[in-house]
Amino acid sequence: MSISKENIYKLEGRVPLKTAIPLGMQHVLAMYAGNLAPILVISGVLNIPADIKVSLLQSAMFVAGAVTFVQLRPIWKIGSGLPTVMGTSSGFIPVAIGVGLQYAAMGDWSNGYAAILGASLIGGLMEFMLGFIVKPLRKFLPHVVTGTVVTTLGISLIPIGIKFVGGGVGLEQTPEFGSIKNLLVALFVFLTIIFIRQMFTGFLSISSILIGLIAGYIVAIFVGMVDFTPVRNAAWISAPLPFFAVGHLNLAFHWDAIVPFILVYLATTIETIGDNTGIAVGGLGRDITDKELQGAVHADGFGSMFAAIFGVMPNTSFSQNVGLIGMTKVVNRFTIGIGAGFLVLCGFFPKLGAIVSTIPNPVLGGGVLLMFSMITMSGLNLIYQSGKIAERDVVIIAASLGVAFGLSNVQEVMQHLPMWFQNIFKQAIVGAFVTALILNLLLPKSKED
Repeated sequence: MSISKENIYKLEGRVPLKTAIPLGMQHVLAMYAGNLAPILVISGVLNIPADIKVSLLQSAMFVAGAVTFVQLRPIWKIGSGLPTVMGTSSGFIPVAIGVGLQYAAMGDWSNGYAAILGASLIGGLMEFMLGFIVKPLRKFLPHVVTGTVVTTLGISLIPIGIKFVGGGVGLEQTPEFGSIKNLLVALFVFLTIIFIRQMFTGFLSISSILIGLIAGYIVAIFVGMVDFTPVRNAAWISAPLPFFAVGHLNLAFHWDAIVPFILVYLATTIETIGDNTGIAVGGLGRDITDKELQGAVHADGFGSMFAAIFGVMPNTSFSQNVGLIGMTKVVNRFTIGIGAGFLVLCGFFPKLGAIVSTIPNPVLGGGVLLMFSMITMSGLNLIYQSGKIAERDVVIIAASLGVAFGLSNVQEVMQHLPMWFQNIFKQAIVGAFVTALILNLLLPKSKED
């Protein structure tokens, strides 16, 4: 096989390592912060011990790299064969927090995390099965439904970001919460990200969140906010371990946790369809095939089950990497595979995960606040994709947002309703999805629509 630099613009072919390594690494840097943020957020909310958090971060890197390999080089029907980069999904943060806190109250953090992993495993199996019927499924989930769900997701995440800015979830009543130091460090990260994103283009712009977090981390070290104890205690080299080999990690299956997760899986399935279609159109200049589409959804489901086994939240395709492919046109599977290999290797070096685990909450808050707000904008872009919003769609969006945020913020109004109803609608993203889906099926379209 000939080795050529020009192969970076082709799906197949070897690329010189001096070219493949930096191009592969830029994909890793573009998704690195987003891949680890969900673990950091959930760990902070549930107060997961430092050693367990390090193990989860280590596994998150390993799983992202391994599942990316499966997308690049399909096994049976699993994988699209497209240069799709996978990682831990932020879309599950709100429902994971709700489930985690609910079951942590019945014991400790391990009860909550066990419920999250159990629901993730069952939901991943469901998404894998959806891969067999993905083509007819698409017509039931138009942009007005998926866009409303993504918008709701972003809005529901913003208060979590603000709590991290102040010092962390669950620390609202402490004297340190909202201290001037916390606010200034978070503001520095927030403004750094905006500056990098606006003043630069290409790779630097896409990596703005990672750059902002690194800059904020350096500032936090100088002002005495970083505790390096987890780094000193972490091993240099060790293999990522499945949940049953890590202390206090387990699986638990509760229907009131599984149902909300399944509904979010439905939404992320459509996101995966959009991401992989974007890669085919924007990177390869053609439409995606049915086989590639089916393989992409199968890989999402398989990857999420694989992630649950290693104690990590669901894995899905990363939209920022789709944007990077659209800009650079670098679609070579060997090159993207170099990046995936680096992620797998990172999973064998716990000190890397330990360093990430020491990021102070205000630093993380300054980054995720903007990240979560961008998710909101992605949802609005989906809704407005056709260039206008029909009156019917306005009704669907308004009703869905009203039900989602009304019931999730004032849950007492549902106290006389069946428990299964309460468990579904107490999560804003689930309430939005159910309402938008039902209204889209029931409301007639005009001739213009």
